Amino acid sequence: MNSIVDIKPRAITHRTSGRKRGPITRLMSPGDLGQLLKPFIFLDQFGFKPEPGNKGFGMHPHSGIATLTYMIEGELAYEDTTGKSGLLPSGGVEWMSAGNGVWHDAKPVNDAPIAGFQLWVALPATQENGPAHSVYLAASQVTREGPAQVLLGRYGSAQSSIPAPADMNYLAVQLQDGEHWRYTPPAGHTVGWLAVNSGHLDADGPITAGEMAVFEESDRPIDFVATGPTCFVLGSAIRHPHNLVTGYYSVHTSQAALIQGEQEIERIGALLRAQGRL
Repeated sequence: MNSIVDIKPRAITHRTSGRKRGPITRLMSPGDLGQLLKPFIFLDQFGFKPEPGNKGFGMHPHSGIATLTYMIEGELAYEDTTGKSGLLPSGGVEWMSAGNGVWHDAKPVNDAPIAGFQLWVALPATQENGPAHSVYLAASQVTREGPAQVLLGRYGSAQSSIPAPADMNYLAVQLQDGEHWRYTPPAGHTVGWLAVNSGHLDADGPITAGEMAVFEESDRPIDFVATGPTCFVLGSAIRHPHNLVTGYYSVHTSQAALIQGEQEIERIGALLRAQGRL
């Protein structure tokens, strides 16, 4: 158990249980909390038991953003148009920096239950139309500090090997019943939020499984107490200074950058159709 010194709590300013569509619950998008929490702009929680013949998420494009898929349970087979393919195991992480445009796909490999989160991060103007690149990590390759796996950024002595934009942290945390834990964000990380996959937290108020909570703008620490075994993801960052210019699968900082990314998406899509992959 951590030694906790009393501080003024970070107030919870927003809560949501999102909008459920089939096996996916969208907890955040640019039209709502993404505006408050940028560079974090989308968050999906997914959970389902694959049916026979399930084709997964389907080949689809992105530009201007990076996605991070964190597998809490189950395995997915992946492929992307950077040329990578393989198996993303339970506890594994996929980082897809779309840059100027990329297509990717993921599908279950068996009928075991699937659960996890997919986060979209807005890329800075210097990277939003750059080359696409992807990183796939097994659970053993994800660094840890105490109860927190460091998916992006640095926490304590642990630093993620994923080359994400600077000034953001994204952690996956597992606490036992009654465990107290304090997250102290880096200086300037005034954006802060969490989403609970299982269990129950108290952090200046109760937060239950399936719920996302947003904390007041501050870089003060946040204290947590778990009721029952609890698994959640947490993000903190320096606020993204740019506008969010959105397309169907893309988010950029300007209309010109969006047009460039969507043109590259269409070019890659034409190649995939010619190859019979769409």
